[in-house]
Amino acid sequence: MTLKHAEFGGSDDHAEEAITELHPGYKPWFAPFWEPPGGEVESLLFALQAALGAGVLGYGLGFLRASREPSGEARV
Repeated sequence: MTLKHAEFGGSDDHAEEAITELHPGYKPWFAPFWEPPGGEVESLLFALQAALGAGVLGYGLGFLRASREPSGEARV
């Protein structure tokens, strides 16, 4: 089944719909201070965040592994 004009929607969108349906008078506590101008920018920011997180995680795991291995110095 192919949806031609389907729009990507995340869990935030579904939660907002459910809250609005259950409590029509609900007002959010805060609003985002900046909305990305389009879906492409939002996807780019998400990819950058994922890459940064993967880099930090990889560095941390590499650091832990290197600290557990004995150094390359000869023992007497």
